[in-house]
Amino acid sequence: MENIYKINDIGQLLSENAYPGRGIIVGTTPDAMHAVFAYFIMGRSSNSRNRVFEEDGEDVIIYPADESLVEDPSLIIYKPVRKIGDDLIVTNGDQTDTVYEFMKEGKSFEEALRTRCFEPDAPNFTPRISALMHFTDGGYAYKMSILKSADEAGSGCNRYFYEYEALCGLGHFIHTYACDGNPIPTFQGEPERVAVDNDIDAFTDRIWNSLNSDNKISLYVRYVSFRDGSAQNRMINKNTRKNA
Repeated sequence: MENIYKINDIGQLLSENAYPGRGIIVGTTPDAMHAVFAYFIMGRSSNSRNRVFEEDGEDVIIYPADESLVEDPSLIIYKPVRKIGDDLIVTNGDQTDTVYEFMKEGKSFEEALRTRCFEPDAPNFTPRISALMHFTDGGYAYKMSILKSADEAGSGCNRYFYEYEALCGLGHFIHTYACDGNPIPTFQGEPERVAVDNDIDAFTDRIWNSLNSDNKISLYVRYVSFRDGSAQNRMINKNTRKNA
């Protein structure tokens, strides 16, 4: 029987999957010193690969690396990371802004995402994946979600929500695709349990070096101190932005 409490090596999961697509990892360091998130993007088409991450204060924005090559900006340019109060929103699309606006009005992560659906990119119908990191005095918990097509025709949207208490050394990993394919098969099941490193550079390198070299585009990692709320950030872009 499979051990449902197994904690996987993120490097192994990624190295065995040529195309997980876009991925979010949220968790806690083994020493209980930091809350952690990582977000990466990958791409197969020239439009998808033409992207870079840039920091905007404590937020992150995705821009085209070369604006002259942009074919369709609607699904590639968005804020994957936004901070609201002490909380952090991390998503793979413009639903970041939806969650932000709802929370600003005192509404919930779930309420916001019930107004959204998977991406309109038939035949893939790319899922929308999202996470919310909620900080309280001396405490921390997080939520994750995936919105995906109910069938191969995109006839309806299934919405899944997961809520986690922070456990030292444990992270949860959700990504858009199960693997490469045509159409690309959607992620299935619950977010995967993965180990988190105490050291941000080791964790960043483990993720980046394990992503498929042809398809990986950008990675952003943040460690937030439970002691004083300070943040360490690491950002890697395969491309360099032109015409900035």
